[in-house]
Amino acid sequence: MRIEFKYAQHQDLPQITDIYNQAIPGRQATADLEPVTVASKEAWFAAFTPDKYPIWLIMVDGNIAGWVSLEAFYGRPAYSHTAEISIYLDQHYQHQQLGQAALDFVFSQLPHLALDTIVAFVFHHNGPSQHLFTRNGFDRWGHLPRVALMDGQRRDLDILGRHFGKNM
Repeated sequence: MRIEFKYAQHQDLPQITDIYNQAIPGRQATADLEPVTVASKEAWFAAFTPDKYPIWLIMVDGNIAGWVSLEAFYGRPAYSHTAEISIYLDQHYQHQQLGQAALDFVFSQLPHLALDTIVAFVFHHNGPSQHLFTRNGFDRWGHLPRVALMDGQRRDLDILGRHFGKNM
């Protein structure tokens, strides 16, 4: 299995949206309750830039297996060295260590992006993602109890974070 990462282009947005929509029914990775459209993701996609807040495709043997993104955290200048990470994998490529590969790749890119802090918003009940991030040195920096209502059930959201760099 050959894994590569490449910057997402606008023409990749339909497949990025499709992979995102695959996660909605599981109620573990997103708070969206209904599938989203490509049109509704246009502004979101336009906010990504390769030089600071990129979105990368996770390629396996030349096929799009998922995507990983870093986006601005909270949108204020003092947070310019912090980014929120998201990882979404196509259902056919899950449980193949691609989440770990994505984190390893992102960690290697942080110095070039002038980022030293990463946060992840992960549902408390999402065991696989909780395990992935904690295994990679992320700590729980916040716990928001019962903030999401999905299918009549209240769900908790954890804020996981990690500092990188020698000055942290």
